[in-house]
Amino acid sequence: MNHHKSDDQKIVVHRTIEASADAIFDVVTNPRRHKELDGSGFIRSEEHGDRITATGQVFTMNMEGDHMGGEYKTDNHVTGYAHDRLVAWQTAPAGTEPKGWEWVWELEPQGQHQTEVTLTYDWSKVTDKELLRKVTFPLIKKEELEHSLQRLAETV
Repeated sequence: MNHHKSDDQKIVVHRTIEASADAIFDVVTNPRRHKELDGSGFIRSEEHGDRITATGQVFTMNMEGDHMGGEYKTDNHVTGYAHDRLVAWQTAPAGTEPKGWEWVWELEPQGQHQTEVTLTYDWSKVTDKELLRKVTFPLIKKEELEHSLQRLAETV
């Protein structure tokens, strides 16, 4: 089956931030900092996880959200990594395999001290029909993604 990515299955936001790509990458690859970047308010803290340095790594976060009936944990499986350019992960309820939604951070240096940051929330790979019946995607609104970039700009 041929699945093309359509815009109704992903949200993409952009922002130019007054910081170098390596400074920004330093924040987005550190799970301990993700609460500071969370525009949704779901993240409570990092449970465990080292700095992201490669695909295949998993980091676990403590979360809280009404859609999950309160507190829960997520395992985040790193699916994309390019130093100072890209980091991506798919999120799953702790102890389960990712169901297909993915977060992608892309950094495009604009000279020495400016970086265009693109944040994509993509659920086009979600195929689990039961999940799609239970969960209305997107769980996160575009404003919340823009808020994450705003918070990133304030953090760096």
